[in-house]
Amino acid sequence: MNREEQLDYLINYLIDERDELIDIPENYQDKRNLLRALMNIRMPCEVSDEFLKIQDDFLTAETLSKDLTSADDIEDVNGKIMLWQGDIVTLKVDAIVNAANSKLLGCFIPMHNCIDNVIHSAAGLQLRQDCDEIMQVQGHDEATGKAKITKAYNLPSKYVIHTVGPAIPQGKKPSKKDCDALKGCYQSCLEIASEYKLKSLAFCGISTGVFNFPQDLAAQIATKTVEEYLKSNETTLKHVIFNVFSQDAYLTYKKLLFGD
Repeated sequence: MNREEQLDYLINYLIDERDELIDIPENYQDKRNLLRALMNIRMPCEVSDEFLKIQDDFLTAETLSKDLTSADDIEDVNGKIMLWQGDIVTLKVDAIVNAANSKLLGCFIPMHNCIDNVIHSAAGLQLRQDCDEIMQVQGHDEATGKAKITKAYNLPSKYVIHTVGPAIPQGKKPSKKDCDALKGCYQSCLEIASEYKLKSLAFCGISTGVFNFPQDLAAQIATKTVEEYLKSNETTLKHVIFNVFSQDAYLTYKKLLFGD
């Protein structure tokens, strides 16, 4: 099976599963977008071994075709702390952090550009299934400031640590409780990374997307929490990476970490 044949198989499987009449486009990129959308809206449930094998072959090939970055490739370094601007799903590290919601199942909005959607889309259906198993055992929504770890499947990282940051209503300022919760996110992820004896961990900007936490304040909390943790705790972590996407976020973190 070539890439397009794999893509056709995966799309047709998910459409048949839904028992709906969905037009399949002819253009490869449009078909690729349709596959992502179908994966995004799929509830966690049983899937065939054949589907998973073809999905894994397809997604892993996509991952390997990207320009992957390891901790050794990052130039902005201050001791164990690093700053890197780029796509978090191209980081070849022990774990990346996902800014999740309290259901912990990923984003169900087709093709949404939030990091939760991007990570689940690149990892594959198993990520949502693993999260669902965790939540079924837990029996309640994930608390703000807490975190859970799963395998990363078709991502270049080994694990994904999912954490739920505080959501700030539009037009409101974060309260002390919100700030403490955001600090808890970073602490929970660091503790899990140490528990699993990880050496490299990459943080996204938790709560700074659709959860509306102000970027500057979030960066201050993030950098201070990580610096204090590394200073006060024994840990296997050798590299803690702040991953940013926008130039504004990069400059904010660079000033905090390097004084530039």
